[in-house]
Amino acid sequence: MLSTLLTFADIVLYVLFALSIGYLLLFALASKLARPCRYPQKTATYKRFCVLFPAYKEDRVIVQAVHSFLQQNYPKEYYDVIVISDQMQASTNDTLRELPIQLLLATYDQSSKAKALTLAVDVTINTHYDAYVIMDADNTTAPDFLDELNKAFNTGLRAVQAHRVAKNKNTDVALLDAASEEINNAIFRSGHVALGLSSALIGSGMAIEADWFRSHVRYLQTAGEDKELEALLLRERIHIGYLEHVLVEDEKTQKKEVIGHQRKRWLAAQFGSLNASLPYLPMALLKGNIDYVDKVIQWTLLPRIILLAGTFFISAIITLISPVASLKWWILSALLVTTLIIAIPGKLMDRKLLKAVLQVPSLALMMAGNLFKLKGVNKKFIHTEHGE
Repeated sequence: MLSTLLTFADIVLYVLFALSIGYLLLFALASKLARPCRYPQKTATYKRFCVLFPAYKEDRVIVQAVHSFLQQNYPKEYYDVIVISDQMQASTNDTLRELPIQLLLATYDQSSKAKALTLAVDVTINTHYDAYVIMDADNTTAPDFLDELNKAFNTGLRAVQAHRVAKNKNTDVALLDAASEEINNAIFRSGHVALGLSSALIGSGMAIEADWFRSHVRYLQTAGEDKELEALLLRERIHIGYLEHVLVEDEKTQKKEVIGHQRKRWLAAQFGSLNASLPYLPMALLKGNIDYVDKVIQWTLLPRIILLAGTFFISAIITLISPVASLKWWILSALLVTTLIIAIPGKLMDRKLLKAVLQVPSLALMMAGNLFKLKGVNKKFIHTEHGE
């Protein structure tokens, strides 16, 4: 009886892990086939952008980020920058007021990015914009950022995601975070677009058509506002483009305990989005909305770090019980490692990354523990603590 139960558990777990790893491998391979988006080099039409910087306790980075953004070579009359200041120091707000931007002071009780975005939309409801651009308070980008967005929107795109990259790789945790982001870029953005599906959003460095955003921003309820936006866009079959050549630098988490709290909220947001999206899945299937179905499947995947540690752990355990039965698990482990190597850019594949990988087991244990601590955490602002 025990032998039968173990065999059944082995088969069930293997199928679940194999499906997840197969999904990741498919899109990792597809990312290598992706071709850069080709937009007209010059256009006579300038879209008008409203650039939002929600800033929750971001005194150390917000002024520099805004200064940097104001160096855009896009015509000044065609974009406005708005900072939504939430619990920032008076001196920071005073410095921001000296810049050619609009400063909004948050007055709501419980902080959230969704509330910050809604506040900005309420203030600008009577101002004409073609698209809202959402940045993080630590994001910096090149002077041609808005020009590239303009080209994309002039082709008819209604939602786009830029290529977010790490600003810093100064600790093992920051380096792993940088590698994880690039894996996401390859699998959930470049690989998806290569196969005709929508890019995933990432919370910043993204732009959405103004009228649509204004009418849907009030539906955002959690710290996973990017996932909520994805679900709303895909339900309406609005394709999300990916601008792989347009880089947005983002500061990466440097400490293990900080990344633990951050990932806990991301996990809660993912499971919350999955739960909210499941009721619409049958209709998506009936109508052939493959983009939406794919998104729901994506949200069922275990975090990669748990998948990686879990695959190797199960492989080792089954090796002790039945070396022959463990062979299929070791093959699966090898496929997962191959998937990650394919997805990580060559410039990150060095000795420093190999050294940082030693942190994976402890991070995986932390993430696994977080699976039991998700209640209520997706309602708060996901705030990255910045280094000095």
